[in-house]
Order: sequence, then structure tokens, then C-alpha cells
Amino acid sequence: MDPQVGLLTVLKEWGRIGCVGFGGPPSHIALLRQLCVDRRRWLDATEFEDAVAACNLLPGPASTQLAIFCAWRVRGRVGALVGGAAFIVPGLVLILALSVLFLAGSPPAWVRGAGAGAGAAVAAVAVQAGWSLLPASRQRAWQSGSKVRWVLYVAVGIVAAATLGPWLVLVLLACGVLEAALTVAGTRRAPGLPLLAAAGAGGGVLLSIAWVALKVGALSYGGGFVIIPLMRADAVDRFHWMTDAQFLNAVALGQITPGPVVHTVAVVGYAAAGIGGGVLASVVAFSPSFAFILLGAHRFDRLRGDARVRAFLDGAGPAAIGAILGSAILLTLALREPWQFAVLAGAAVLLLPLRVGVVPTLLAAAAIGVTISLI
Repeated sequence: MDPQVGLLTVLKEWGRIGCVGFGGPPSHIALLRQLCVDRRRWLDATEFEDAVAACNLLPGPASTQLAIFCAWRVRGRVGALVGGAAFIVPGLVLILALSVLFLAGSPPAWVRGAGAGAGAAVAAVAVQAGWSLLPASRQRAWQSGSKVRWVLYVAVGIVAAATLGPWLVLVLLACGVLEAALTVAGTRRAPGLPLLAAAGAGGGVLLSIAWVALKVGALSYGGGFVIIPLMRADAVDRFHWMTDAQFLNAVALGQITPGPVVHTVAVVGYAAAGIGGGVLASVVAFSPSFAFILLGAHRFDRLRGDARVRAFLDGAGPAAIGAILGSAILLTLALREPWQFAVLAGAAVLLLPLRVGVVPTLLAAAAIGVTISLI
């Protein structure tokens, strides 16, 4: 920790990244590295890369955890709280403001068109997100000699995301437990896996929101789009807080606003209980990330070197990638208009072979939707 770094500096720098951090985790990591390693030299390159790897071993939004860790490293626990909040709040304010517009009872025609257009492209974004994670995961499995199990975990994740809804998290955990058990079968130590107890929540809409948000923040291995089938099953099918079209809008808003994709859960909370529900969902979803860093950042070296933890992620990770790919099936089935399928095909071309960014692709899809609605 650098005693010369003030809390106002942390607030300003992490708040700036929270405002301009469009594009998801790759953009967040690049901005944090530029700030903490290249420009300010608060961390050296090796420590930063080790922190990236350790955050990827934790459940929940890895880039958010990295932002909190960097602030902790610079200014201690208070800095972690200030920096983490500064990173999260700008995107939260923006996405809640857009939720008011897009989830209104009778939004203007152009708003409905923009939502339908951007929502049509979301399935392609899910495929691109999952596809981008496959090479590194596959290479690790090939090196460890678990090719067949890796393929099985990915396939199970796809099927579970498309069919099991809220039970998906149990499948991810089961894949991690199985791989860890197979890996450490010859040792005397108990697996000691990073399992989190799951208990149902009831007794009112706020408790239901909190439970959905907790699953998103504490039980999602892989982050990003792996939370989509978890949220959709509760928000659309179980509690009926949103329609399929509104949920597609929520996912699109989570992609085009700065900050972590987990902000999508704030839209779900808003649909259930207004602004208060959105804030509650966000607080609950991000609380585990703060807890992991504040309580465990000093143990990151041990975490990275723990073979049992890595074995667990070797099972849960591929299943999470499969779940991201499987979420595209649900998102595609939610489309209703014929022109939306054409937008989806165009978005797939832009994102995969042409490698256009997610934000420009979603904005282009939204513009097409607005044009069609006006015509």
C-alpha cells in the first residue's frame, strides 16, 4: 500500500474507469493495467498479472474483483471500498436511468424499436463471449490430459443452460466437484472446494430479489454471460417480473453501459420493485466480490497455487463456457419478429468473422430497430 495515494485520487481514477469502461472485462483490465502499472506504477506487471489470474479463480465478476483488489493494494480496505464503489456506481446509475425508459408501461415506439433491435443481437453476443473463452480453456485441458472430460463439461453446460434454468448453478458446481475429486483422488486431503451453500429465499419480493442477486454475485463461475440463464429463469419464468422481450432489453443494456455486465441484475431488480429493487439487487450481487477481496486478497498467492481450487475450476470453467453458449438458445427463442432473426444473423457476422466490437454492434442493431419502428 502506498501511503501517498489519497482516497480522493482513488475515487477519481476508479470513477473515471467506471465511466469510460465500455466493452466488458477486456476493456476494464486494460484500463486498470494502464492506470496501476504503466502510468502510476502502483503495481508491477507480475503482481498485476497474478491478480488477474487469482480473480479469475473466484466466482462472480472477475474484472470488478480486480478493480477492488487494485484499490485495496493501493489504499487498503478503505481504498477497496471507495475504489470498488467508484467503479460500479456510474454504470449502475446509467443502467437504472435507461431501465426507467425501456421498461416503462408504454414506452415510445422508437424506444420499443431500439430495445427489439438490440435485444435481437444479444444471442450473437453470447455466442461471441463463449467462443472467445474456448481456446484458452481447451488448451489447458489438452495440456492436463482431460480432453474427454472437457468436452463433456462444455456439453453439459450447454444443455443445462438451455433446459434447467435456476438449477444451472448446481450443474456448474457438480462439474467442479467431479473434476476436483478425480484430480485429487490419490491424495489424503479432503477436496476443500470453494462451494457456497445455497438456500432458497422467500417471504416477499425483496427477499426474492436478494436471492436472485446472490446467485449472480456469488455462485456464477465464469462471470459475464453465464449469469443470463440464471437470471432469466427467475425473472421471466418463476417470478414473472419481466417478459422475454424486456429481459432481452436488460441484457442489451448491461452490454452497452460502462462497468461490469453484472449490472444487468439491477434491471431485473428494477422490474421487480422499482429503483429500490434495482439498488438492492446491485448491492447484493456485488457484496461477495468485496468480501472475497477484503477477506482474502492477502491469500491470493496461496489460492493460485492450490491444486484443488484449480481442479475445481477445470471442471466448473468449461461448464460455465457451455452455459454461456447455451444461453444463446434461450435468447434466440425469445425473439418474436421475423426481422429480428435477420438482425441476429447480421450481428453474428459482425461479431464473429468481422470482429466488430460488442457496443457498436448492439448500437447498430438498435438503430435498425428504431428505423423499422418509425417506418
